[in-house]
Amino acid sequence: MKSPKELSIEKKILDELEPETASYRIAELLVNDTEVQQLQEYANTVSILRLGFNDHGPVHMRTVTRNAVIMMNLLHKAGVQTSLEHENAGTLDDSLGAVILASFLHDLGMSIGRQDHELYSMTLALPVIDRVLREVHPDNEEKRVVIRSLAMEGIIGHMATRRIHSLEAGLILIADGCDMEKGRARIPLVLNTEPKAGDIHKYSANSIEKVRILGGDPKPVRIEVEMSSDVGFFQIEEVLLPKMNMSPAKQYMELYAGIADQELKKYL
Repeated sequence: MKSPKELSIEKKILDELEPETASYRIAELLVNDTEVQQLQEYANTVSILRLGFNDHGPVHMRTVTRNAVIMMNLLHKAGVQTSLEHENAGTLDDSLGAVILASFLHDLGMSIGRQDHELYSMTLALPVIDRVLREVHPDNEEKRVVIRSLAMEGIIGHMATRRIHSLEAGLILIADGCDMEKGRARIPLVLNTEPKAGDIHKYSANSIEKVRILGGDPKPVRIEVEMSSDVGFFQIEEVLLPKMNMSPAKQYMELYAGIADQELKKYL
């Protein structure tokens, strides 16, 4: 059974999309896919209970999806073409479909383990992607190939360990890095009270109060991160910024961060 949080984010994702489009149908199929749900839930079990990491499950993957869709819509509103549009290889809706597939499935590999989980995610996501695209584009093999390839680039590139080149894959990087609000680290902090290496990630994430993705000026996308203490700057500088610096979408982004009720520091 899905949590209220999952259901809420699913509605917000669909609200960001145009009904009767292929990307809307892709999102619908993913949120109703029971195998995907089980994979996401088990990925979270491995991440939190076995490894002591933060949320990498259904809520996280839905949050990343919503972040990516919001950013793509802001770029479109500002007149920025996606890579598929620029290359005359597809439409904005095709790009949205690829971004939704990649972000919704990018951490499935956490159900196996942390190391190289982006590679495992590709393996687990491939049959899901093929199944969904055959349902949405049954008579267009070329479109299925293009969207699948772009989605796979987004999945394998989301850790900022491999160079990616499309705007669409670059959005997955940043959307993933933006899921840092304190709720994501709540359960690991409760379950794992013994100090150990890497705890700074949990404590810094727990200080992040709010992440906002807005229209920017002069850049199309403005990201604001509000925190309760300065330990949150670790999350900005060690998690989000490296992903933004590896992203082809960086040129369209503004990044501001700071402690609540204080002036925000400009990073980008």
